[in-house]
Amino acid sequence: MKTKRLFLMVMDSFGIGGAKDAARFGDEGSNTLQALCQTEGFSAPTLGSLGLFHIDGVDHTFANSEPIGAYARICEQSEGKDSTIGHWELAGIRSDEPLPTYPNGFPDDIIKELEKQTGRKVLCNQAYSGTEVIKDYGFRQQETGGLIIYTSVDSVMQIAAHTDVIPLEELYRCCEIARKILSGEHCVGRVIARPFTGEYPYRRTSDRHDYSALPPKTTVLDLMKHHGLETIAVGKINDIFAGVGISEAIRSGSNDEGMQVMSSLLERDFHGLCFVNFVDFDTVFGHRRNTEGYAEAVMRLDAWLKGFIRGLREDDILMITADHGCDPDYKGTDHTRENVPLLAYGKSIKPVNIGERESFSDIAATIADLFDIPYNLNGESFKEVILK
Repeated sequence: MKTKRLFLMVMDSFGIGGAKDAARFGDEGSNTLQALCQTEGFSAPTLGSLGLFHIDGVDHTFANSEPIGAYARICEQSEGKDSTIGHWELAGIRSDEPLPTYPNGFPDDIIKELEKQTGRKVLCNQAYSGTEVIKDYGFRQQETGGLIIYTSVDSVMQIAAHTDVIPLEELYRCCEIARKILSGEHCVGRVIARPFTGEYPYRRTSDRHDYSALPPKTTVLDLMKHHGLETIAVGKINDIFAGVGISEAIRSGSNDEGMQVMSSLLERDFHGLCFVNFVDFDTVFGHRRNTEGYAEAVMRLDAWLKGFIRGLREDDILMITADHGCDPDYKGTDHTRENVPLLAYGKSIKPVNIGERESFSDIAATIADLFDIPYNLNGESFKEVILK
């Protein structure tokens, strides 16, 4: 049976621990899934039925039935633990050099050039929590009309402003300027617009927009589009790939919106890939170290997923994975270097333990293989292992 539609779902930051090089990233012992499993009342029967709790090294206490899908533990090869590098590897790019980071803030020449081209003063310029930075600098931003610039251990510049002071389009313009300035040795993975509103302590809006670096190499998205297949990006996928290789982009501001879009696409007759990111796990819960909220969000998606699976057609395949970890019980507020799960389901997929795979790119190689597309990028296909 030939695959007509493949749904690739990324549960942003849903790591399962066990990365062999976690200590090198300062993340030894981190395990996002384990943290969730230790919360009171946690249950994920649909993910469990697909094989989540049968993956090698995962706590089998929650495995209450035999899997109906294929499952694996997947390691990250690339030098990084951020969303950009993680998604690039999922699409077939191995990054041997990490993207630049600025834990002590951006260099003076970058800041001066940004101020010159935007006509606005820069505030903060430090590594900061996104929710804390608007508490500490929001009032000064409103008073001065400046740009709150902050970063993290990830390769990212985030630019925050109150929407009453700097309208969205102006904030986006400033981010586009920053994206052009941050090139060459300073080419960070993403510049992110972070609008906020209301009164102190303020709240961030859902109008975030990512301006990513262009993928440095060809991806499986490019290959699919070149061969006349659809590549539908949902959520921040289009931003991460800077629109390259994408035939259609659909925005979603939350997990709930992402689920609504996925449900509508389930009814659409398309031929190709639907690539979706569920970002709330990472931004709303992981970074904020909200274990209970993270667990509840997983259970909410799990309940929705049960109905989604029932709606899959004979020639559909569903794959579920992640791009890195963000253990809500771990120190700090940043991503954690972890392995991620792979769950694959469809009428043509047999329930089998694929074991441990060496690269996220094995997913890209398998997608190309399932659509009979020539593939010479990073990764090795496991198509023959999972097909009945």
